[in-house]
Amino acid sequence: MKLILAVGFLLAFATGVNAQKQRTQTYLPKIAIKTNALYWATSTPNLGLEIGLAKKLTLDISGNYNPWKFSDNKQLKHWLVQPELRYWLCERFNGSFFGLHGHYAHFNIGQIDFIPCMKEYVYRGNLYGGGISYGYHWAMGDRWGMEVTVGGGYAQLSYDKYLCRDCGERVGQFKRTYFGPTRAGISLIYFLR
Repeated sequence: MKLILAVGFLLAFATGVNAQKQRTQTYLPKIAIKTNALYWATSTPNLGLEIGLAKKLTLDISGNYNPWKFSDNKQLKHWLVQPELRYWLCERFNGSFFGLHGHYAHFNIGQIDFIPCMKEYVYRGNLYGGGISYGYHWAMGDRWGMEVTVGGGYAQLSYDKYLCRDCGERVGQFKRTYFGPTRAGISLIYFLR
């Protein structure tokens, strides 16, 4: 009888300790939505979704779309999708992370005065590629956060070059490989859960 009581006591104690551990573990957010202020500065609406996959792993998917035509035939029309797998050094949504990202975009840009190669021409085409990044996340309360991200890599561009937007006189078709910055962000984050 004493043995049964001792085993029952140990089971009750172990169950209580396990329940207490579960209650005191750090809460890790699972899903966040975000927007990048740097893209907004170029008049590009954007929205991102980041999903927790494991304690130190997340998947970030961002989309950007700029449909605007500006005065004097200037345009910066494009859409971009940029998924990134992130490894967090501490735990997800906390501190530093390293990322591996890809990107795909379609663009129709040109006749922008402050960019010398685009002053007289319009470029229409696609780009794809990938790279690596580093970022840091700051918590700003239970539901809000901010992060800064920089990254570099490559992009393969395939595009047509036109003399002007309306006349449609094509100057040529081109393919280029680009190496350099491929990701930059100052993002505001809201945790859904």
